[in-house]
Amino acid sequence: MLRDNLTQSIEDYLKAIYDLTLFEQRATTNQIAERMGVTPASVTGMLKRLSSNDPPLLEYHKHHGVALTPAGEQVALEIIRHHRLLELFLHDRLGYPWDKVHAEADRLEHVISEDLEERIAQDLGDPRHDPHGDPIPGRDLSLASEALLPLDRLRPGQRAVVQRVRNDDPALLRYLQSIQLTPQTQVTVLDYSSFDGNLRLQIGSQVVVLGPAVTQQIYVEVL
Repeated sequence: MLRDNLTQSIEDYLKAIYDLTLFEQRATTNQIAERMGVTPASVTGMLKRLSSNDPPLLEYHKHHGVALTPAGEQVALEIIRHHRLLELFLHDRLGYPWDKVHAEADRLEHVISEDLEERIAQDLGDPRHDPHGDPIPGRDLSLASEALLPLDRLRPGQRAVVQRVRNDDPALLRYLQSIQLTPQTQVTVLDYSSFDGNLRLQIGSQVVVLGPAVTQQIYVEVL
């Protein structure tokens, strides 16, 4: 297996780069450093190491950013599958709130065996999404395509169903829970402020105003 000789740190780098390049072709050294909480110099050293791995896990060219190779993407998706299955297991079977599952899954994702991964998947009925709506890679590490939009792009009169929250900040997740803005919740846009990008939303019987710092993190399916 590709992961046999990889450290937890390497796997964390690959997972971070995968996430950073979901919507951009390449990630910069500074983006990776900010995500990992390390210095740019440390990142550069790791990128050189992973690009010279056998097989190479990264495509890295100085001043031109970095992208995962197919081998690197396979490792990243395997760790992501572990992580999201663990999040759902902790939430659905052990009763963890959705704002606490990320940190626990981070601790466990590198150490569970493939047998335990398979048993968790079977116990959960081969789920497609974790508690935050993030897609879970299949056994073949494929991901189904989803036609979702960030909530901040919607305008008055549009209705949508929340499908995904792309943020693991516990405080934000607790706030979204408190206003019932969680996956599978329907929202209606009542008003939009072109001055500050705020949206006024109808969520059930309540009306809330959210700024782009929040609405850019919430992905929806437009009705």
